[in-house]
Amino acid sequence: MNSNLRPASPVRCAPVVALLAMLAGASLPAMAEDRAGLVSALQGSVSAQLGPARRDLAATDPVFVGDRVATGAGARANMRLGTQTTLKLGEKARITIDRFITAAGGTITLGTGALLLDREPAAGNGPVEIRSAYGLIAVRGTQVFAGPSNGVFGVFVARGRVSVRAAGREVTLLAGEGADIARPGSPPGPVRRWGQARIAAALAQVN
Repeated sequence: MNSNLRPASPVRCAPVVALLAMLAGASLPAMAEDRAGLVSALQGSVSAQLGPARRDLAATDPVFVGDRVATGAGARANMRLGTQTTLKLGEKARITIDRFITAAGGTITLGTGALLLDREPAAGNGPVEIRSAYGLIAVRGTQVFAGPSNGVFGVFVARGRVSVRAAGREVTLLAGEGADIARPGSPPGPVRRWGQARIAAALAQVN
């Protein structure tokens, strides 16, 4: 045995251990701030990716700011963002949680598929913005559907009031009203009341 080797002195190790503990503790608030919400229910294959790390999601798993959430064929996912916002995703949906602060709203990018966002009237003044290749939807105390409908991209308001802006045109939708965007780069079409059959078909994608 090499007589020059000696166990590390407990006195010398103590500052190192204390420093590591401080660093670990300091990272916890940052992680808590980056948490956007959690999965409340799901069906089928649902995953999230934050940076290079991909993970399969299960009920009660957390979701974070920056997560790219994807659902598989036939899948559904319900997420609770903060305390007063619910997000439902249909099959083959792709969204990114760009920003979310409980009292100040946030930004969600919809890549493909359909979503239903329900933001309770008491959720505060900050809107949640839904961005997509089709346009921008500003959501306050509202329940709104966005996604494929009748061969176009449709936006429908079940409760509240929503503004939809695309290609330099903005329209306002009230409860029971919807608007179509034919393709990326096109402005919103006329505001119309949706019939029950179209509403049911849209909501069936996320329920």
